[in-house]
This record gives sequence, structure tokens and C-alpha cells, in this order.
Amino acid sequence: MLRVRCLRGGSRGAEAAHYIGSGLRVFTGWVQRTFQSTQAATASQNTCAADDKATSPVPKDCLVCSYNEWDPLEEVIVGRAENACVPPFSVEVKANTYEKYWGFYQKFGGQSFPKDHLKKAIAEIEEMCNILKGEGVIVKRPDPIDWSVKYKTPDFESTGMYAAMPRDILLVVGNEIIEAPMAWRARFFEYRAYRRLIKDYFNSGAKWTTAPKPTMADELYDQNYPIHSVEDRHKLAAQGKFVTTEFEPCFDAADFIRAGRDIFVQRSQVTNYMGIEWMRRHLAPDYRVHIISFKDPNPMHIDATFNIIGPGLVLSNPDRPCHQIELFKKAGWTVIQPPVPLIPDDHPLWMSSKWLSMNVLMLDEKRVMVDANETSIQKMFEKLGISTIKVNIRHANSLGGGFHCWTCDIRRRGTLQSYFD
Repeated sequence: MLRVRCLRGGSRGAEAAHYIGSGLRVFTGWVQRTFQSTQAATASQNTCAADDKATSPVPKDCLVCSYNEWDPLEEVIVGRAENACVPPFSVEVKANTYEKYWGFYQKFGGQSFPKDHLKKAIAEIEEMCNILKGEGVIVKRPDPIDWSVKYKTPDFESTGMYAAMPRDILLVVGNEIIEAPMAWRARFFEYRAYRRLIKDYFNSGAKWTTAPKPTMADELYDQNYPIHSVEDRHKLAAQGKFVTTEFEPCFDAADFIRAGRDIFVQRSQVTNYMGIEWMRRHLAPDYRVHIISFKDPNPMHIDATFNIIGPGLVLSNPDRPCHQIELFKKAGWTVIQPPVPLIPDDHPLWMSSKWLSMNVLMLDEKRVMVDANETSIQKMFEKLGISTIKVNIRHANSLGGGFHCWTCDIRRRGTLQSYFD
């Protein structure tokens, strides 16, 4: 049984006041007001005690419940490509993209992604939603928003990006939805697209947590991060040097991957140690958060490097071997290296790598949603006894994600288990 943490809100009924040189009439009035405020507060507490919904147990019909990446999928959020905009070419964007596309960001930052390409991506995701529904999965979508609108905080200015990748911003742990703070300024207000859905889930009984929102001030980023090429970036990341500093907590939810009581995370360009420590304290003692690292620590998120696909079964990118892989092998896990991706070199991948081929979505232990063009990995799954549901999202891949990225599983039919005891 998971521990349920409940928070009760309240307000101060009256502020302390100091009167110097006041007459008896003023003092008497103060006493009267304080007494009335105390009476009101007491009445409020009594009402709360009589009908305290905040401390009631989670309803049995709570729509949110997911502990891992492979239990039978019942409900999912699928992102939207509508109105997607190229993020401005700021230092944190530069640190997460290939230099071959830097000119693209410099030219089109703040504007729409190429219209024809975007139209095809939208159609692909619509078809993906239809296929999920055909497999018996309830599909929810975020709200469409105009991401080209410029916004300003006391610390920075930016335009938005998209609500295409719910895996980046939402992490479901048990019956709790955690909103990640994100690390890109272009994604500061991305949560707005999901608030309608999250409020519905909250009203069904789910817990709803928003991690501390970073200011995203200049101090969060190494403004002089010496990036001249991807090779430079690889060397810096291998030395533990990233574009994000430890100025304040930041993390993307897609840097975490779940296996029951054990959750694995990488320090990346968008997730810092303060963000990981916040998650560790928040989820303790029910869950254990483990930092794992890779030969190539530069990729923005963990799920095209290390993708847990079943109890005791993990896909490990052969180009980015995990330094802590013995932890899994000693626990009896099978580590599988997926085949080289088949995506052609000339296909635009503005915010991702070819290894999106392993960024798959498990519908259950024996069904996987996989790219229709990636025949090599389809054969790998079939040899494992896993049926492949083939879907083409090649144009959607260009926006930065595969099936795992484009989705956030809200409900999987299963219970909390430990796979490393």
C-alpha cells in the first residue's frame, strides 16, 4: 500500500498589528476584531473537520495509475504537432541539437516548423491515435495553443514550442501526476496545454504535483558553454560539464524511466542534480531513484538510450553503453542491444537522433508499437515473442520524438512491484 500524502490549505485570518500610543477605544476594537477572526477560523476548522475531502482516501475509480513501462496500457495522452514552432536559438537549445541544424534554428527560431512537413506529422499522429483506440486504449489529447506568441518574464523572453511530447513534461508515478519544470525557455509555459486534462484527473482522485518552477535566469545556463561541434559536447558531457548549472532544480520527465519501486534517471543537458535530488526526496521512501550514466551522456532524454520494455528486459543503445549495466545483470535482467536504425541520412531530425527506432511504446508485455519503416527492430521484437504494431511516424520523428516521447501513459493495469530486491 502506498503512503498517501495529503496537504491541507489554509490562510491567516488576521495579521498581527502593533499600535503605539493608541487609546482604549482602538485597543478594544482590535480585541473585538481578533475575537471575531478567531471565531471565524474556528468555525472554518470545524467545517473542515466535518467534511474534510482533502483527507479522504483516493477513490477506487481514480483514472491515474501507472508503475512501469509495460503493464497493459488502458489510457494515454498523445501529444499534438499543431502550431509547433521552432524554438529560438538560445544556448540551451544549441547544446541539445546537432550543428548541421544550427542554421535552421537561427533562421526559423520563433516561427512555424515547415508547414508541409508539419501537416504530414499531424496526420501521422492522428493515425497513431486511431490505431491505439483500435487496440482498446483510451486516448486523450492536450489543448491546441498558439506557440508563436512571445512572452516575457523578469528573467527572459521567448516564444513557445509545442505540446508534442507529453513524456517530456509529465511523469506518472502510481496515482500521482508530476509536472516537470523543464529546462528550455521555449517550454516554460508548455504545461498550459495539459492543465484541462490534469484537472480532470485530479477531480477523479489523482494526486497532482508541480515541481518547483525554475526562473530560467541566465545563471541556470553556462552562457559560455564551449560548443563548436557535437564532438566538443560529447567530451564536455563525459567530464560532467553540461549547459545547465546547479543554480536551481530543473528536469525533463523523459530523463526518468520507471520499473516499479525503482526509477532510473540520467544527468543530462536538461536535467541537473538538484532536479534529481528534488525527485528523490519527493518520492522517498516509496520509490528509489537511481542515477545511471552512459558512454555518450549528451542525448537530451534517456528513452532513446535506455528503454525498459518489460520485467527483467531492457533495450540498451549499443552506441551509448550504460556504465551501471551490471546492476541489471546481477538482478537477472536481460540486456538487449537493438539493431542499427534504418532511417535515411537525408531525413530531417531537427531535435533527435536516428535511435528513435528504439523509442517504442509497450502496450503490454507482448505488444509493442514500433516504426513501420524499422524492419530490423521489428524482427528483434518478434524473436522475443512480442507482437509488433507497425505505425509510420517518420515526419513526427523530426520534431524530436518516437512513440514513447509522443505519449504519456496515464493508466496501466498493474500493481506496484519491486524488481531489484
